[in-house]
Amino acid sequence: MVTTVTLKDALIDSAKEVFETMVFMALAESDPADLSGVTLLGSITFKGDMEGCLGICCDEACARTIAANMLGLDPDEGIGEEDVSDAMGEIANMVMGALKARIQDEVGTIEVSIPSVVQGRELKLSLIHI
Repeated sequence: MVTTVTLKDALIDSAKEVFETMVFMALAESDPADLSGVTLLGSITFKGDMEGCLGICCDEACARTIAANMLGLDPDEGIGEEDVSDAMGEIANMVMGALKARIQDEVGTIEVSIPSVVQGRELKLSLIHI
């Protein structure tokens, strides 16, 4: 059985691996309250023996840098909104894939959805436990 601590460590390791190898960026912990302006949230849900949603949220400037790095472009080049959105969805997908590979033997079956991306001002995350 995967514990909360083990899952958190696996998630952090997965995110670091993806960002370092695919986006060429180091990760740093931040407070969601620090986000302002336009924010993008790439998310992907999963179900099976474990269910949930993985989300990656950042401001627009960070999302543009992520997209530029993934595409091998300069962040100042004209990167379209669609490319930025696609990059955020793909990042969520890659992190979920890396996490799934790390925990699947302990957890069992995990089915993953296609990623979705939401963009807006003052996005707030609320977790509802039922």
